[in-house]
Amino acid sequence: MTHTVPTLPLPDFTHERVEVITGRRSGLFLTVALHSSVLGSALGGARLWTYPHWSDALGDALRLSAAMTLKNAAAGLDAGGGKSVIALPPGVTLDADRRRAAFLDLGDAVESLHGLYRTAEDVGSTTDDMLVVSERTEHVVGLPDAVGGSGEPAGPTSLGVYESLRATLERVTGTADVAGRRITVSGLGQVGSRLAVRLSAEGAHLTVTDVNPAKRDLATELGADWIAPGEEHLVPADVFVPAGIGGLLTDEVIDALDAKAVCGPANNPLADHSGAERLAGRGILYAPDFVVNAGGVIYLDLEAKRLGTRTEIMDRVAQIGDTVRRIFDEAESRGVTPLEAAEGLAAERLAAGGRQPALAV
Repeated sequence: MTHTVPTLPLPDFTHERVEVITGRRSGLFLTVALHSSVLGSALGGARLWTYPHWSDALGDALRLSAAMTLKNAAAGLDAGGGKSVIALPPGVTLDADRRRAAFLDLGDAVESLHGLYRTAEDVGSTTDDMLVVSERTEHVVGLPDAVGGSGEPAGPTSLGVYESLRATLERVTGTADVAGRRITVSGLGQVGSRLAVRLSAEGAHLTVTDVNPAKRDLATELGADWIAPGEEHLVPADVFVPAGIGGLLTDEVIDALDAKAVCGPANNPLADHSGAERLAGRGILYAPDFVVNAGGVIYLDLEAKRLGTRTEIMDRVAQIGDTVRRIFDEAESRGVTPLEAAEGLAAERLAAGGRQPALAV
């Protein structure tokens, strides 16, 4: 089944450098977007996805790389923001040989930035794909455990989202307890599935959906309610969790959203930046995505730099919940949205060139 991202207008261009190529082996459109290296070598995953047009893939890379700058700054990492995208035309699937060719092409594109950007696994790609990339460049993290790499980052990402969700529940219900809370998870990929399993085990009343109907089996296993994609925002919930592709929260969806709060791992879930104000106008609390979903990048960056044991790094990931609480407090004290508060805190660190204390410390 082919899944595409929504067609959105190109964002403003604020990037240091963008490479756009046709892979010489695969013939596919590839782009590497370096948004900022102010805080250090940029870090951001490699997305393999289907797009209606190459310009949609470029726009996705521009948006995602800019979000990575904010994410890495807010997470207190000495890392800039970047992203890479391999675009599949509608209806095209890759056999093993062409997939390998695509990631060799990506390795060449990453190498062309001479260490200013490090790539990693992301939506549509795997740690095994990163092993292929490593044949062409050393600027890749998250290689398989079997070869001494840090492995799959979805677990740390899910932990950060879980702690963020608890902080969000605490703010809108008075308690961080998950048991008995109505939670809607939109998207059951690597992170959404892990989160749903944990929430179910802790007694949440779950409603779930995914564009892949095969994911309904997981809903059955968890005793969760299944809702058709596109209708999940209409289900009453304490927290709505966007966990799929970005752009889900359009003005129309926000106006109909029946939830007290939004907190999820999807990158750029707001179709428009003004969506944060629109949510606030409806009294819906928004936990900024680039703070909530930073667990994976914290894990990958600190593992690659050997900055602590895995236990210590996971403890650092769990502190994301406290960062979310601080952002809520900052937003309330300043009378701004949590998104504006989070962006402001990240901007302060960027302006200081990394000399400010990290938010998660």
